[in-house]
Amino acid sequence: MHPPRELFKASAPAPWQRAALGANLLGPDGQLGITIFEEMTALAQRTGAINLGQGFPDEDGPAEIKDAAQAAIAAGANQYAPGKGILELREAVSAHQQRFYGLSPAPQTEVLVTTGATEGIAAALLAFAGPGDEVLTFEPFYDSYGAVIGLSGATHVTAPLLAPDFLPDMDALEAAFSERTRIVLLNNPHNPTGAVFPRQVLEHVVDLARRNDCLIITDEVYEHLTFGVSHIPVATLPGAGDRTVTISSAGKTFSFTGWKIGWLSGPQELVAAIRTVKQFLTYSSGTPFQAAIATALALPDEFYQGVADTLRRKRDILSEGLQAAGFDVYSPQGTYFVNVDTAPLGITDSVDLARRLPGLVGVAAIPVPVFCHPQGAERTRSLLRFAFCKKVEVLEEAASRLAGLSGKL
Repeated sequence: MHPPRELFKASAPAPWQRAALGANLLGPDGQLGITIFEEMTALAQRTGAINLGQGFPDEDGPAEIKDAAQAAIAAGANQYAPGKGILELREAVSAHQQRFYGLSPAPQTEVLVTTGATEGIAAALLAFAGPGDEVLTFEPFYDSYGAVIGLSGATHVTAPLLAPDFLPDMDALEAAFSERTRIVLLNNPHNPTGAVFPRQVLEHVVDLARRNDCLIITDEVYEHLTFGVSHIPVATLPGAGDRTVTISSAGKTFSFTGWKIGWLSGPQELVAAIRTVKQFLTYSSGTPFQAAIATALALPDEFYQGVADTLRRKRDILSEGLQAAGFDVYSPQGTYFVNVDTAPLGITDSVDLARRLPGLVGVAAIPVPVFCHPQGAERTRSLLRFAFCKKVEVLEEAASRLAGLSGKL
């Protein structure tokens, strides 16, 4: 059966169309496309290329975390968790925030467990933004931000991050605020650029949010993946606590992206509003995985430092291959992504190169323009993003292949 044609002939874009448009999935002809991640992954599979496009690890996290999940399953933790998450994990999140940042969210009222950070972000945006509002993000931006902002009916406004350090132009940032700004959605450490914003930038964002009386939602999933710099949660800054919702997850830090365990914390009234939306999205999820992540959050400091040190080594291995290929390499201070400029090779269309790269050298990457609105896409037209959250031997092979790129162009 086919759906009625009338469903696709509405005078205004349907919610799914707004979501697709926000994520750059709707073509000028109105045809629905696929995400660049799906396209590049399929291309890598078809060509046998090393997939450094989509950002997920190719090996599991610590065995004790898997053991904790298996123990929870064996103990019968297999039914619905409470809508706000099991108390053990909410207490672990609160203890983590106190241990690393000096924050003390109340587990009963100021912490909410979500189905990954993605659901936390979606529930927060849908709770507070709607038609007539503006949501401000930096650009490039993670594609799900644009999708959910579009779904909410709000307008997506951006402030550019500029190479080589991918910090914002402060005047442009201030100009992006307006009386309609309802939410600042801040990703720090930042995907896709790898920037870790210094205190000066974060304090300016807080000041602008205060002056424009808007909320701050922070996506901090890469909080422990920084190299030589410290992550500063926005909620720790003066004037930020009463207007900030902090979101993170287990996937990136512990290398269990498939478990989809996330959480958020903030003022009681904001968390209650988000929970109102969240409970009608998934209600709850992953009961035994929640218990396991409570165990994970209590791992010693050596674990967290080891994760960052290992990733720094992987970053350097891949970066050497990218430099040998002839790219300008922008070394990231966080996340597990490194960006390059293709212009030194005489290539100014990174989307085209991304589609040719698997066939040329057997490596797949993601073009940065797909994370931008049209003007931003032009500004980042020659940038490519590579993920280095892979095994060392995989990265060494990718670096070797990339080093021969200039001879094949």
